[in-house]
Amino acid sequence: MSNHGKHDKANSTAKRGISRRQFLSYTLGGAGAFMAAGMSLPMIRFAVDPILQKKAAGTWIKVVEANKLTNEPQEFKFKIHQVDGWYVSDPELTAWISKDDSGKAFALSPVCKHLGCTIGWNTEKNNEYVCPCHGAHYTKDGKNLVVAPKPLDEYDLKIENDWVYLGPVKANTRVK
Repeated sequence: MSNHGKHDKANSTAKRGISRRQFLSYTLGGAGAFMAAGMSLPMIRFAVDPILQKKAAGTWIKVVEANKLTNEPQEFKFKIHQVDGWYVSDPELTAWISKDDSGKAFALSPVCKHLGCTIGWNTEKNNEYVCPCHGAHYTKDGKNLVVAPKPLDEYDLKIENDWVYLGPVKANTRVK
């Protein structure tokens, strides 16, 4: 009986020791998981937050006083503030702004539709936009004449309180 009694005592001690180890294992594992989740949630939010933010509607940029516009296209530079995910920048853009024959103001993008070079107005004394890279030509309204496959893009434009505001670039609406 003494042998048998020792064996029972050893079994009950062994059962209790495993139970303690399981308890410690679960407790430490749970605490570790809680701390890992606490550290990773801010990182996940940091990574996903820019994706979830709503895109702002087209922003209007104040460019020039309306009384400075003429029928002859003029080059105007302006800066936009943009946030792309975590990258914030203020790039300088350019627009060619003029009035048409009816006096309505419009703005064209200076980016050539052939290979993306920057066009200039009347550089060959022909009253056309000309690309210095590959010789693309455009009319005052941005219609492509040679080389380029499409007309120059146009900026949304509005005049408010005697100032010209430009919005996003869109496909040219002035030519067909």
